[in-house]
Amino acid sequence: MSETVNQPNNSRVPLLGPLLEPGRMVLVCIAAFAVAFFVCRYFADDIFSFLIQPLMRAGQKSISYPQVFDAFFVRDKVAFFSAMMVLLPIFAIQSWYLVGSQENRKERRALLPFSLATPTLFLIGVATAYFLAIPMMLHLLIALPSVSGNVQQVPLPEIGKYFNFATRFLFAFGLAFLLPVLIILLEHAEIVNRRQLISARRYAIVGAFAITLVISPPDAGSLLLIAITLAVLYEAAIIGIRLIEHRRARAGRRAANG
Repeated sequence: MSETVNQPNNSRVPLLGPLLEPGRMVLVCIAAFAVAFFVCRYFADDIFSFLIQPLMRAGQKSISYPQVFDAFFVRDKVAFFSAMMVLLPIFAIQSWYLVGSQENRKERRALLPFSLATPTLFLIGVATAYFLAIPMMLHLLIALPSVSGNVQQVPLPEIGKYFNFATRFLFAFGLAFLLPVLIILLEHAEIVNRRQLISARRYAIVGAFAITLVISPPDAGSLLLIAITLAVLYEAAIIGIRLIEHRRARAGRRAANG
């Protein structure tokens, strides 16, 4: 009789375990974001000084804030942006842990490269935007003098608008560099294959321009730059899938011979 009473209690833990894992992941991410936000808020001026360096190198020596509270609110925006950058690697690792805890060890090991590649490629995309794309766009927009009649027009960027421009560029490139991970993950899940990706290449290029219209700053140079980057990364994903297929084929031959 006692064994019958205790049996339901023992079965509750494995049933509730998978339900508790997503909640635990959310709590970890919220706690990490809160800590990162307050730390980044303390160093907001230093972080913004780093973000503004491409503008300074492009020849702009001053920046304005037309509203009295603009400089104050930009510090909060800098802290929020920086905290999001810190949160991404933690979120990727937690996602891998969540999926891996509900699958077998082989599946968890297969997903490990995706969790490691996600923050790595995101940071590479951000670095590409910071060191290459943003300076190139700023030199195009600022370095060329504009003269109307006898009056020379001198650019005077606003602090809030420059921050929005820079962060949208950084996030756009960071997310764009995640495209190969997403495509290879879909192939790993057998949702798409390499032949389908090759046949859908023209539609992918059109989609790259459509996505860029949403995530990029609203100018033609940014649109072209990010859309071309997405198209190149799409091709890189196809090449990566081909290499994975060759590795699978070699592993299959070894297993057959062994």
